[in-house]
Amino acid sequence: MPHARPAQARTARTPLPADGLDRRIELLRATAEADPRVEGVLLYGSWTLGEADAHSDLDAYLYVREEDVDAFDGREFVERLAPLKLAYTNMYGILAVVFDDLMRGEFHVEPTGPGIAEIRTWRGQVHLPLPEAAVLLDRTGDLTAAARELAAFRPPEPVSTAQQLTDELANWTLMLAHIQNRGEYARAHNLLHAVIAPLQLKLCRLLRGSTTHWLTPSRALEADLPQTDVERYTTTTGPLTPEALRTAAANSWRWSRELAAGAADRWGIDLPLGLHEEIAEALSPAE
Repeated sequence: MPHARPAQARTARTPLPADGLDRRIELLRATAEADPRVEGVLLYGSWTLGEADAHSDLDAYLYVREEDVDAFDGREFVERLAPLKLAYTNMYGILAVVFDDLMRGEFHVEPTGPGIAEIRTWRGQVHLPLPEAAVLLDRTGDLTAAARELAAFRPPEPVSTAQQLTDELANWTLMLAHIQNRGEYARAHNLLHAVIAPLQLKLCRLLRGSTTHWLTPSRALEADLPQTDVERYTTTTGPLTPEALRTAAANSWRWSRELAAGAADRWGIDLPLGLHEEIAEALSPAE
């Protein structure tokens, strides 16, 4: 009979106040200003879009003098803001932290010159509607100038984007059919939700003219899209059982085809309709 583990006492935690992110951002500003190695700080994420709340993360780029960047200890710097429960370099090479109040954070440590120059390559992907609010520190003026280039929202170009998305949906849904019919249900379930759904939601957003949350198309879905779209999306999800997966996959492809047809009517993109029908047949349950 296995030994039961003794119950561990839960540490009392003060709930994060609604203005906790604002306070921590001001502390980040002051801490950066006091460190001469840090030449610029740029926020990104929900705070810069005016959508932050008590559940939001603290996401920032720290631009460090090039002669100091190799020796700069990002964890030590961030720990000046509050005690950390977790700090590590994540799969994207970014310093990811969890503060003692369970606020999450991501901090990119970049050399000032090349790091700021890279910002201009973000056009069309990142939107900073209030660049002066996103820039917490700028000792040279270069960071503010670069951030201002992201102030104008640039929606994706519809024709090429719609063509790309419809082609992607056909390709990945055919893969879904193959691995589902092979009996790899866990892999098919992941593909449907992690790969196909975001592409589908992007195409839906493109058609509805709601592309503000383009990089994370499920974000604010309930507020951004009509309820009918939310309901259609819901039919493409389901538990990991063969029957539920087949139903969700068939519903997903049916919605993808309707969205693709709408895109073709509006922008004249090319659709391989014969292939689309074959994919539908491949998704059908075996008799």
